Amino acid sequence: MDSVVVAGALDAVGHALNFFLPALVMALMVPSLARVVWWKALRSVGWWSQVRLAAVLNAIVLVAGLLILGRDGAMYTYAGLVLASALTVWWTGLR
Repeated sequence: MDSVVVAGALDAVGHALNFFLPALVMALMVPSLARVVWWKALRSVGWWSQVRLAAVLNAIVLVAGLLILGRDGAMYTYAGLVLASALTVWWTGLR
C-alpha cells in the first residue's frame, strides 16, 4: 500500500475521532455528574444506558450542527450537546 494512502486514512480517522470526541465527553460527564446531585432519583436507572443514549444523540447533534451551520465547532452546536445530554438524563430518570 502506498504510504500516502495510509497517512491519508489515518488522518481521516483522526479527524473523525476528534470530531466526535466532544459528544463522547459530554455523554460521559453529564450522567456521571447528575448521579452526584440526584443519586436517589437515578438509582434505578442504568448509568451505561444513559451514556449510550446521550452519546448517540450527541453525535446526531454534532452532525446536524455541521450540516446546518456549515462548520464544526460552533457554539450553537456545543450548546446543543449540553441540551441533548441533559434531556437524556431527564428523560431516562428524572421525569
